[in-house]
Amino acid sequence: MNGPRCRKGFSLVEILISIILVGLSITALVIASNSFTQANAAGADISTAEFLVEQIRERTAMMSFADIAALGDQEYPTPIDAHGNLLTALATFSQQVVVAYVNRTDFSTIEVSPTDFLRVTVTVAMNGRPISSASWIRARY
Repeated sequence: MNGPRCRKGFSLVEILISIILVGLSITALVIASNSFTQANAAGADISTAEFLVEQIRERTAMMSFADIAALGDQEYPTPIDAHGNLLTALATFSQQVVVAYVNRTDFSTIEVSPTDFLRVTVTVAMNGRPISSASWIRARY
């Protein structure tokens, strides 16, 4: 007598499929977590680079026009703050400062002879790879 079987529990195939689905879900979560960690680290590096650009900007804001013109091209392998103190905790970063006289009517044109306008360009690098750069104009007036 083969009557209807009463089914209790899950079959082996159903259990295997559920294990595979749970495994794929956990793998996706681990990969996403790794991506979020990398994005967060990149954001922290960019934020630090912007901070270092602002330190040079503040430093030049406290200087006279003649002192800025005398800077010329400077490389700081260990970054400095607005007061010129070394920031040894950020030793993987470096700052490069380029100062150039610019044309009074076209700030994109560099002049050889002194003018009343300077363009200060700061590039911040991490382990030799540029992260951030900014330029601003300083007038003699």
